[in-house]
Amino acid sequence: MHTAPPPKKALNAWLSEYPSEFGNYGHLLLEERQASDANLQRDFVPYFESAHLDARGCFHKLARISLHPDASDAGCDAQYPASLPLTARKGLFGEVMSGMMSETYDFVGKHEYLIPVFLFRNHEDAGQYIYTLSRDPTRTREVLGRKGDDFIAIVVDEEDNITRFIAGEAKWRGIWSPSVVNTVMLGEKIDDPADKTKRIHNGKGVWYEVNRALPVPLGLEQLHAILEECEPDKFAKVIASLDRILARRNPNPVERTDMILLVGGPAASRSPGQALLPWETVPDEYKAGRDLQVVELLIAEGDGLINAIYAGLWAEEAALA
Repeated sequence: MHTAPPPKKALNAWLSEYPSEFGNYGHLLLEERQASDANLQRDFVPYFESAHLDARGCFHKLARISLHPDASDAGCDAQYPASLPLTARKGLFGEVMSGMMSETYDFVGKHEYLIPVFLFRNHEDAGQYIYTLSRDPTRTREVLGRKGDDFIAIVVDEEDNITRFIAGEAKWRGIWSPSVVNTVMLGEKIDDPADKTKRIHNGKGVWYEVNRALPVPLGLEQLHAILEECEPDKFAKVIASLDRILARRNPNPVERTDMILLVGGPAASRSPGQALLPWETVPDEYKAGRDLQVVELLIAEGDGLINAIYAGLWAEEAALA
């Protein structure tokens, strides 16, 4: 289960904040005060270890490799999540940062979010990758993304009833140029059916996915399953609340906040404080009508930061093996 607190002091030293909130729309731009360094990477490791611990146990059990392999273990190089390819780790990084952001900063509505566990155990292709790699270290490849919401956190009242949840969509790009932003949010370019001389976006980007998201997503069912398996006593009331929310005949199950996290490098032409998406009013493309929180995390040398964090997970344990 996820128990590590977010490294708020490290985040505050690393990032400048540009928050705004208008009605049910919140926007938070975060940009670096200074480049990431070894101290920041060290401060991030406990949170990332906590986020991946549940899935690590599941995938290592699936592959029949120990969480504490010794040097003679043939599968010791197939460690989750460090052994995944960089592209997959970028996706994981975005999902973990979604949780870190929601636990650190004030989002629209000023709710206090709880993350009992991250849902990485449902990343089926990552499990298959670790299983295969543990038996054949030459079988490296890209890993398909996890289906469903990238991130789920809940709000609970004094009686542990769930009153709201936040569902996040995280996107990583090396450089967030205006054209990249448009492609991610609006979909790939296609020929305009009405005018073959023009190219238009196909409308199947992030806005499309968020607008058609279910009021009760699969992520809540996945959360329910993990809590029921791992912590049925500690989270008994939360599980019961999820049962009520997940009932198919429930017309008004629970309030939902949509979150979009764009993380990666800024374009060379970007000015300090310049946002990627509109921040003064709800973007026209958002049609769902729920609370919406956009977070833009613009950082240089993101690949190096991700590689360092994931190389550092459970490093002392590996050194002692």
